[in-house]
Amino acid sequence: MFLCKLQQLDVGFVAKRCARCTHVQGTCHWLLIPSFKAKHPSKPRATDVLGAFPELSAAHPTALMVSSTSHPSPARRSRACVLLSIRHTLCTRHVSSLPHCLGYHVCRAQEETAHFGMNLVDGHCDSEDGLAGWAPSGSCTLSAHAEDPPAADALPPPLAATADGDDDEEEEEAVWRARKPSGRYVLAAHRRDEKDGLCRALSRAPRPKVTYRVAGWVGVGGGGAEGSHAVHVEVRVDDHRRVGGGVVVVEPGKWGDIKGSFRVDDDEPPRGAKVYVHGPPAGVDFKVMDLQVCAVNKIPRLRHLRKKADRVRKRDVVLKLSSRGAEDGVSGVAGARIQVIQVQNSFPIGSCITKAGIQNPAYVDFFTRHFDWAVLENELKWYYTEAVQGLVSYADADELIGFCDRHGKPVRGHCIFWAVENAVQPWVRALNGDQLRAAVEARLRGLVSRYAGRFPHYEVNNEMLHGAFFSQRLGDDVNAHMFRETARIDPAPALFVNDYNVESANDPNATPEKYVALVTDLQRRGAPVGGIGIQGHVTHPVGDIICDALDKLAATGLPIWVTELDVSAADEAVRADDLEIVLREAFAHPAVEGVMLWGFMQGHMWRSHGQLVNADGRLTEAGSRFAGLRREWTSHARGKVDADGTFRFRGFHGTYQVFLTTAAGEVKKQTFDVKKGDVPLVLDMNF
Repeated sequence: MFLCKLQQLDVGFVAKRCARCTHVQGTCHWLLIPSFKAKHPSKPRATDVLGAFPELSAAHPTALMVSSTSHPSPARRSRACVLLSIRHTLCTRHVSSLPHCLGYHVCRAQEETAHFGMNLVDGHCDSEDGLAGWAPSGSCTLSAHAEDPPAADALPPPLAATADGDDDEEEEEAVWRARKPSGRYVLAAHRRDEKDGLCRALSRAPRPKVTYRVAGWVGVGGGGAEGSHAVHVEVRVDDHRRVGGGVVVVEPGKWGDIKGSFRVDDDEPPRGAKVYVHGPPAGVDFKVMDLQVCAVNKIPRLRHLRKKADRVRKRDVVLKLSSRGAEDGVSGVAGARIQVIQVQNSFPIGSCITKAGIQNPAYVDFFTRHFDWAVLENELKWYYTEAVQGLVSYADADELIGFCDRHGKPVRGHCIFWAVENAVQPWVRALNGDQLRAAVEARLRGLVSRYAGRFPHYEVNNEMLHGAFFSQRLGDDVNAHMFRETARIDPAPALFVNDYNVESANDPNATPEKYVALVTDLQRRGAPVGGIGIQGHVTHPVGDIICDALDKLAATGLPIWVTELDVSAADEAVRADDLEIVLREAFAHPAVEGVMLWGFMQGHMWRSHGQLVNADGRLTEAGSRFAGLRREWTSHARGKVDADGTFRFRGFHGTYQVFLTTAAGEVKKQTFDVKKGDVPLVLDMNF
């Protein structure tokens, strides 16, 4: 109907899908731009188009918006742009039912919808020999096999459940998760090297700046396979350049679930792409079943996360108000105007800071306005405070901690030790066993006693999944000793493990299972582990893969923090999307208690193309998205007190101020906290 009205305006329009708005809003936005080939030369005004859709405006008052952004073409710079927001289901599922009017083009909506469900590894067991498309990579032989689908106890648990089953988009997610193995697989045998395996071309080249999911099952066996082995799935484009994939560690006799991802970040699509599977040692056979490569449709996941966050982070609140001056206590407040403002969210989001950064006014302004907590990027690390043996200085750390104290920002202690050898200063690496043990004890006493009671968290020995410098030299118990001794000197802070790649399914050294085993071993040795840190240096993240890792870590019962989040993408829109995915996954997960970003401003970050703020102080799209999420996760309410003296709202956990305006115009204020709870919070407030 509304498309026909466009025709009545006697103006040609071209429609383009705005992917960024799709990701943020969960609706499909169509940008209607007046065409060069309009039937008459008069410039259409936005009000003309708005006035043409009164029924749409009435039905969806927030669905019709006017964009003041001019078209980039100079010839069109003065033409109006109109943004029509239509439900995603209408655009992607039922677009074929819409009338196609002259001058209006639905830009590949059906094609894009089909693209999300298309497996780029198709027909791999449909030929006579079952090897259609598959070829050896390196030295090995391939053969196709079929057997009964694996029993449930031979399969890993499914990915983290997301679907509530109450809309079409979430049904798509449920179908993906409920997929069952077919029992048909390709076996790679007689391998001479760990790089030997199988490969095949994808049926179509991946689209630029689109995240793809890699899924399927792999198993190992034969060739004397003992113990677990890592199987790598890699996607390579054009000049054999790797763009991503996944890794799964598999035990003989069981199937491992591949959970990988990749993205081509170039502006132009590659000429072609291939998927490679390899990894176990030479002589170990492996098999691949039902490999899938599909574009990720983020919209269903984001819709689910909004609902999940509402359940996990919000609570119904009933304020029962009364007046000290009224005989019945209620008549003095009934009908009064009331405003409830959240002043602090109980889910902290912070950032690392640097000595150089706090000299920059724009840096300080963004940090103090947008972040709740801080962590020192380098200034507390051992190689920084004692670069030369015996010359210990905490001057820079003290300066940064003092800055945080002045601005009321709690500081996490990062880090007492670092397990990776190349992060240990040369003089420490040169010590013998006794000397090293003495240096470790001196570091513990010096640092922890100096800041006793100052830090709510400590990361005790950083990245133990990726390094073993101290345990290789001082024995397996030294890591637990670090925890025990830190707690003895300063019992106040929660003591964290901290590592990277755990949430990405791309590192055989950092699987969630290995992280849980590390924590369990520390606890068995008496280490008072108080929390789990996942760093979050992510690339092309997929939400349910992150959630799956969080679910497995949450089984420990320990709180989880994302401790060093950054996303790197030269394309600002892609960077904003990636950041939103990780933040929403963390915020919606009940075991996650906070997020720390690993920097936010260009020129003051460890990782390039990750900034929220450019060097000139201008917000990037990621910065705007971040600020928008912080606003979304802050609750405000206003209205009038009911006749029975009550006011109801639903808000995020945190601290609130309530302002009550009396009939005489007097404004009264009180403060209250909303904590987690399964039943409505009822508060009696006497004004």
